[in-house]
Amino acid sequence: MFTKEDIAQIEQRGSSVQTVEEQVERFKKGFPWLKIVAPATPERGIQVLDEAAVEAAASYYDNATMNGKCKFVPASGAASRMFKDLFSGLDALKAGKELADDAPAARFVDQIQSFAFYTPELFGEQTCKCPEYRESVLAKTLTDEGLGYGAKPKGVLKFHKYTDGEIRTAFAEHLVEAQNYMRNEDGTANLVVTISPEHQHLFEEAYAEVKAAYEAKYGVKYNITFTFQDKATDTVAVDVENKPFRTETDSLLFRPAGHGALIYNLNNIAEEVVSIKNIDNVANERLLPDTATWKKVLLGKALELRDTLHGYLRELDAVCNPIQGSRNTTVGVPGYDPVYDDLCSTPEAIALCNDIEAFLKNVLCVEMPEAETPKMRVEALRAKLDRPVRVAGMVKNQGEPGGGPFIIAEKDGSTSLQVLESVQINMSDEHARECLANATHFNPVDIVCCLHNYKGESFDLLKYVDEDAGFISSKSYQGRELKALELPGLWNGAMSNWNTLFVEVPLETFNPVKVVLDLLRPAHQN
Repeated sequence: MFTKEDIAQIEQRGSSVQTVEEQVERFKKGFPWLKIVAPATPERGIQVLDEAAVEAAASYYDNATMNGKCKFVPASGAASRMFKDLFSGLDALKAGKELADDAPAARFVDQIQSFAFYTPELFGEQTCKCPEYRESVLAKTLTDEGLGYGAKPKGVLKFHKYTDGEIRTAFAEHLVEAQNYMRNEDGTANLVVTISPEHQHLFEEAYAEVKAAYEAKYGVKYNITFTFQDKATDTVAVDVENKPFRTETDSLLFRPAGHGALIYNLNNIAEEVVSIKNIDNVANERLLPDTATWKKVLLGKALELRDTLHGYLRELDAVCNPIQGSRNTTVGVPGYDPVYDDLCSTPEAIALCNDIEAFLKNVLCVEMPEAETPKMRVEALRAKLDRPVRVAGMVKNQGEPGGGPFIIAEKDGSTSLQVLESVQINMSDEHARECLANATHFNPVDIVCCLHNYKGESFDLLKYVDEDAGFISSKSYQGRELKALELPGLWNGAMSNWNTLFVEVPLETFNPVKVVLDLLRPAHQN
């Protein structure tokens, strides 16, 4: 299948022939559909907190102990999709066509003075609807003739302009958020920002512009780490016949494997508590009090869940495992320990297991299959408890694009809470379609993680990925059709085997900028 040149190309990327062969085989066999039990709703699967519960969760966070915390911000990739409509409008104008006044590109030009990146020096003080002016504004926004925003990452674009004249990028707003709700006791705020190598200088310049001012204004010291999506996680593309796709130079074509590749970046974080939020989900600072309150709620719920799970694990150690490391195998059966087996069968152990199963079922929607023996029951519960924690905010479904919360059936016979994308839902299955139709919430990517186990050690997050939860999508290269393989998404299959809790958060805390006209929404204006 592969030539010597192919093998050299594969190894140069830090991958292996075996890995690429497995990827090609995955294209051939595809991914299995996940079995949906029900949508996660406020009736079951999503916690809706009253005012007292909100205060209690935020207070829990304020008083909790943890081994460091940081903000994780996926920020790689250019903002080309954000300006897709503008590129289309520019192409049309260049071809001598006129834009309808209600076309996105025309609306953008008409309101150019409302955007934070507007300057009269670049765009002029007077606007008009003539094709020449519209073409000029679009070109100065998108190309090197002006701002060059069409090829820059979202994080360094100017999102907000304040009444005092300050202009902030999306990245700057994440810095302001971090000092508010993710500050460590020593006054530091840690951020890990995933970027593309070619954009590093732009982020460093954007950081340098505000670092001193923000540290002085907010009394904080920032620790910023820029990380890259490892090229070794890129996946090979195939043609429509599932054969490795070859470029015009007969080389293999590799593509970034989606945000699921960032599980490797997350796995390198030493801090125990991590807050995840996409680069474009920020708002004017006047909304920060509400944003921070609800972020603290998620942090508090995550730490409360962590403490409950760790408490159960310590109880299991005390009740069922008093002689750790000294299993008696004298009967010749590996792993056989009559003392341990008997302890798992005591009334105390059975009562504890009952409590754990009730908690898993009622709080995390994890229903356990019946175990064959008391010992197997204890070990199954221990395995379910001893996993990374994620608490994900969910907002009421208002038609925004994004994944949604569901209860699914796992391979081991248990159930769990998962975030599913539309491509993971079998639309030919009537029950799956019904569950999707009855879904009430969607995922804004507002997540808090606890990454240490009950012994204070970091989890190896790669062990908790569901490799069967990836995606295959249709793409093109220079007009030629191809198939692309995406790894299990960071908040989808990459976190599949985590302990998960969903909490409803207000829609006001979700203010993404998917297209440039979103910057005209109230959350991004003064």
